[in-house]
Amino acid sequence: MQRLYIHIRTLLVAEKSSPVRKAGEALKELQMIDNAWLVTEDDRILDFGPMVEWENRKAVFRPEETTDCTGRIILPAFCDSHTHIVFAGSREGEFVDKINGLSYEEIARRGGGILNSAAKLRETSEEELTEQAWNRLEEMKRMGTGAVEIKSGYGLTVEDEIKMLKVIRNLKERSPLTIKSTFLGAHALPMEYRENRGAYIRLITEKMIPRIADEGLADYVDVFCDKGFFTPEETSAILECGARYGLKPKIHANELDYSGGIQTGVKYSAVSVDHLEFTGDEEIAALLASGTIPTLLPSTAFFLRLHYPPARKMISAGLPLALASDYNPGSSPSGNMFFVMSLACIQMKMLPEEVIHAATINGAYAMELNETHGSITPGKKANFIITEPVPSYTFLSYSFGRPHVSEIILNGEKQ
Repeated sequence: MQRLYIHIRTLLVAEKSSPVRKAGEALKELQMIDNAWLVTEDDRILDFGPMVEWENRKAVFRPEETTDCTGRIILPAFCDSHTHIVFAGSREGEFVDKINGLSYEEIARRGGGILNSAAKLRETSEEELTEQAWNRLEEMKRMGTGAVEIKSGYGLTVEDEIKMLKVIRNLKERSPLTIKSTFLGAHALPMEYRENRGAYIRLITEKMIPRIADEGLADYVDVFCDKGFFTPEETSAILECGARYGLKPKIHANELDYSGGIQTGVKYSAVSVDHLEFTGDEEIAALLASGTIPTLLPSTAFFLRLHYPPARKMISAGLPLALASDYNPGSSPSGNMFFVMSLACIQMKMLPEEVIHAATINGAYAMELNETHGSITPGKKANFIITEPVPSYTFLSYSFGRPHVSEIILNGEKQ
C-alpha cells in the first residue's frame, strides 16, 4: 500500500543514498527539503522531493492515503542505542540519597544502585518484567523512538540474566520497534563475589555466555569498564569469550574516571563505547583510528550531576557521535530523546543539526542498523516522526522538556 505525505514543512535527514554515519564537520551538514512530499510503500520509503516537483512526478505513484503535513516536520524515528528498560520497580529512594550528597559510587558500595535493582529483579517474574518493560517501550515509542538497544545486567546470576534476555526476546516478538539485545552480566560485582572477583568472571565466561549464545538471546556483549566496576583486564577476558561465541562488544566506558575502557573497546573493535564523560587526547586518538562510534548519554550526566563529555572537542577532532537515553532506574529514568537532544545542545554545545544526526543515523550505526534505519532514504524502513506544527527544526531542541510528536510511523504504519 502506498501512502503520500504532502506539504511537509521540512523533511530532515533526506538522503537519496544512505550515509554510513556522520562525523566531524559533516555532523552539521543536514540534508533537508522545505515544503516536501514523501511516498511510502508498505513498510518502506519509496521516494521524496520538493512540492514544486510533485505535479510532474505524481503520475508515477498510486497512493491510497494522503496526509497533509502543513506546518509539520518529518524526521527519522530516533535510534536509541543504549537503554536498560528491563527492570523491576524504581529507585526514587536513591534519588533522595543523591540530593542529600551521596555519590553514585557510595550508593553502590552500600549495596544500592545496580545491586538494588538486581535484588528486586530476582523477586519479579518474567511475565511481570515483560509488562513493565512493555509500558516503558510504548512510552518511548510515543516520544518518537523507532529502534532501541536493550541491555540485561540487573540479574547477575545465570538464571536471572537469562530471564532478562528472554524478556527482551518477548519484546522483540511483540513490538513494532526494531530491538537489539545486549548481554551485560558484567554490570556490577554481586556482593557474594566481592572477595573473589575471578569466580564471577568465570561464571560469566564459562556459564552465562555459552548458554546465552546457545539460546540465541543476545546480539552484543557489554561490560561496565570503569572505576569501581570492571578492569580492562577483566573486560578483555569477557570480550574475548564473547567473540568466541559470536557476540560483538559494546562498552560502558569512562563515565566515572579515565578507566582505559575506551582503549579496550577500540582494541576489540567494539561497535560503540558509551558514556565517555572522561575523554582526553589519548582516547580521541584511539577512536579516530577505529570504526567504533562514541555514544554520549547526557541525561545520565544531568541526573547524576557529572560533568558532560567533551562533545565539541570530539567533533572538532573529526569523530562521529551518537546520542542515547540510557533509560534506567538509577541514573536516567527517562527515554525522552527530545530532552536528550536539548541537553546535548545546552550542556555540550552541540548544534541542532548535529544532535539530529547523532540521534538518528549515528544511533542506527551504533546498532548496526544504518543500512535500514536512521535516515529518510528510498528503500529504508518507513520509520519516522511527524511533529506537531513547529516554526523550525531548531525548535525541537530549543523547546525542551516534552516530545513534539503528532504521529509516529513505524514499518509504514501509524502507531
